[in-house]
Amino acid sequence: MPAHYTDPVALILIALMFIGLSAAVGGWLVQKLGQPAVLGELLVGILIGNVAYWLHEPIITVVREGDVVRQIAIYALTHTVTLVGAAKSMLPPGPETARVLTALGSEVGPRAVGVYLFVDALSRLAVIFLLFLVGLETSVTEMRRVGHRAFSVAIVGVVCPMFLGLGAMALIMPGMSLAHDLFIGGILTATSVGITARVFHDLGRTQSTEARIILGAAVVDDILGLLVLAVVTGLVVRGTVSVWGISAITLKAVVFLVGSIGAGIWLTPRLVPRIRRIGFRNVRLLFGLGLAFALSWLANRIGLATIVGAFAAGLILERFFTHELEDEHSLREVLSPLEYLVVPVFFVLMGLQVKLETFLNWHAIELASILTVVAIIGKLIAGPAAGRGVSWLSVGIGMLPRGEVGLIFASIGKALGVVDDTVFSAIILMVVVTTLLTPPLLGIVMPRTEQKHPVPVRAATTTTRSPD
Repeated sequence: MPAHYTDPVALILIALMFIGLSAAVGGWLVQKLGQPAVLGELLVGILIGNVAYWLHEPIITVVREGDVVRQIAIYALTHTVTLVGAAKSMLPPGPETARVLTALGSEVGPRAVGVYLFVDALSRLAVIFLLFLVGLETSVTEMRRVGHRAFSVAIVGVVCPMFLGLGAMALIMPGMSLAHDLFIGGILTATSVGITARVFHDLGRTQSTEARIILGAAVVDDILGLLVLAVVTGLVVRGTVSVWGISAITLKAVVFLVGSIGAGIWLTPRLVPRIRRIGFRNVRLLFGLGLAFALSWLANRIGLATIVGAFAAGLILERFFTHELEDEHSLREVLSPLEYLVVPVFFVLMGLQVKLETFLNWHAIELASILTVVAIIGKLIAGPAAGRGVSWLSVGIGMLPRGEVGLIFASIGKALGVVDDTVFSAIILMVVVTTLLTPPLLGIVMPRTEQKHPVPVRAATTTTRSPD
């Protein structure tokens, strides 16, 4: 082997080790403060990305540019130019672009692009995996039993933030397209109820009426949020907005979810036992991930977001792999180590792409503040929809956190070019604020009680992972 040989995977290995260690430390620290680990992973990414950028570290300087790095690489390959030449053609002039050009032109520039492309691909897989896990923790039977209160809270909690977001964007950024405003409104509809579920568990209030309404509404919210994402993504890709277009995409999303879930629930108990009798090992793991990847690919083929397919796969397998097989470990337990390894990559990468310098102008601060206020008001309005006999304020606060769901929506918008750096950073700030506010506010409005019969909380694993 030549003395100058360098394995191209070596730098990627160091990057993954660095991301994994940073995520673990960040998650551990915020859990000590009573916050979900996902918040620490996001904050540590923000810290590392901006400190490294100010220190002119070339690899982080390239990575924090996000999906534009992939576009630069594609342009360089298709137009037979250097990375620097491609970046000059695609990036606006300015001091930030000059720093990116310097990093790309350095000795580690091409390797930095390689690191980003790998980490980005891994983070996209992490999102698919994350929504598959959310589906595994969402019972189809529970969806049919959530009741009118939970359904009402979910509907109001999606409709109000959407229209408030549309109005806010029309006032703040009047020159943007309707598709852009719809996407921002769609991001505001997200709810990450796993954080709330963990708080209810810690307060000993899991059995309360408020907790049951919120957890039930979260099931409906998951479906509505994915439908909103599917519709808005389709409109952005097609570039046109019409009643027929919205109806067609909505119908396509509903047919895909209902059809795939119905077919999967019917087929899975008939197919898996036969595969098991052949003698294949790890059928549960291979079939589960295989179905998630297949449905994600199919969703993409028909113009929907890949995560819609992953979520559908989780719903299909939730009951079968939890109750109907006699294996010692559930599919959720089998996938747990993979979750700890892969999912933090997405959150750290999202943090790395937050550019704090975008808040040096008043417009960015104004945008972040208004989006945060709209996000809070939009969910608080959902509280009264719970009806009489419950704390409306508790229900509204419980619906506040956007968590990983808001981050997923924002990352898709950034990849589509709908969300620019300023809006993306403002959305991240909104996610952080709503996530931080929920635990202490719920602790104030709902006093702690002794829980005699604790029950597992739904979806807590997607936002609050244990430190071990």
